[in-house]
Amino acid sequence: MRPKRPQLTGATSAHSGSIPFYEALLFWLKLGLISFGGPAGQIAIMHQELVEKRRWISERRFLHALNYCMLLPGPEAQQLAIYIGWLLHRTWGGVVAGVLFVLPSLLILIGLAWVYIAYGEVPVIAGIFYGIKPAVTAIVFQAAWRIGGKVLKNKWLWAIAVVAFIGIFFFSLPFPLIVLGAGLAGYLGGRWVPQYFQPGGGHGAEGKSYGPALVDDHSPTPEHARFTWARLALLLMVGAVLWLVPMLALYLFFGWDGTLTQMGWFFTKAALLTFGGAYAVLPYVYQGAVSDYGWVTPGHMMDGLALGETTPGPLIMVVAFVAFIGGYVLEIFGPDQAFLAGAMAAILVTWFTFLPSFLFILGGGPLVESTHGQLGFTAPLTGVTAAVVGVIVNLALFFGYHVLWPEGFDGEMDWPSAMIALGAAGALFGLKLSVMKTLGLCALAGLLVQWLM
Repeated sequence: MRPKRPQLTGATSAHSGSIPFYEALLFWLKLGLISFGGPAGQIAIMHQELVEKRRWISERRFLHALNYCMLLPGPEAQQLAIYIGWLLHRTWGGVVAGVLFVLPSLLILIGLAWVYIAYGEVPVIAGIFYGIKPAVTAIVFQAAWRIGGKVLKNKWLWAIAVVAFIGIFFFSLPFPLIVLGAGLAGYLGGRWVPQYFQPGGGHGAEGKSYGPALVDDHSPTPEHARFTWARLALLLMVGAVLWLVPMLALYLFFGWDGTLTQMGWFFTKAALLTFGGAYAVLPYVYQGAVSDYGWVTPGHMMDGLALGETTPGPLIMVVAFVAFIGGYVLEIFGPDQAFLAGAMAAILVTWFTFLPSFLFILGGGPLVESTHGQLGFTAPLTGVTAAVVGVIVNLALFFGYHVLWPEGFDGEMDWPSAMIALGAAGALFGLKLSVMKTLGLCALAGLLVQWLM
């Protein structure tokens, strides 16, 4: 059965009047509530809803926007939502789409983090988290395997991944340095052996048609999506104010060394390093939040990652959990305002983490719309993504060490945790169960161990 043809009006088909704003708002809210499954699942939901069913945008235009988002630091699924929202309904459309993509996740994680930190010692809660910690180790290994299978297609990319692992595991090189080195290696590889640094696909065959769309292949670029230097300059000034005002307020109230000020600065840097998805930046967040600042413990990080996997929204929202725990435990507003401190930290960190994504899309979108061809200069990104595989393996080993030997190698191995980790690996790799089902089974296993002990 052929899809129903949308009511197009020639040159006005790409303009905001084609789709009522309230209808788009309801869709973005729905997406924020059901966007489970990580970026691949979130992109698949948008493709199914917007390209196949609703016909708001054509396959080619959808993939063209996705190609640009894949080149940027930050959560590509959220950036894709911003892009499509902006294309359909100007700046406010992009802002609404991006905010609603993360807002449900933020509110849910604040609630879960509070339950976790306030009632984590309750036997039932403790048993659940005892079971999901080993599962997280298997999930991170699966992420390395999944990304590696898509990216490491030749010996050059394998070499970058191995060098990245050696650099961070044996020499504790900072993550930003590894990203820069991998980007440089990708750039040089793209010049010397370009056939080995071509970007991989994996998002569908471009050019497939599901019928006419409101924003079709040949729809004229709407006026608001045309590039002008004046608009770019205005956007950069607004973005600078939106970053500088809260940062300056934090500095004046808490000083540069204040916890909230340092969180804002640290997660601003993290937002600019998230090439390759959330798993790529987790080692950097781990280094900073655990080793450098002491906001959370390794156990907190693993529990936060598990909660991030089971809530809607981008996985990088784990930073909100990290910030809440840090603000709550450190009692930055005093012992009587622990929840307020945690919630404020989570909100501020979310602001600083996602603000660059809005600027990248609203500023770069008009440049992308000026050409519907494939974007170039992807070789550095290919190099960075290869390095990410090695970095993620290091992260999995780190998590595994803290789960299986909670008292260090001098202590005894936690055999129940080891068995749960093996079971999680079997469920993910052998039975091909989803992450959420695997976490649920491991939580039940944790409760059983808690009851038997």
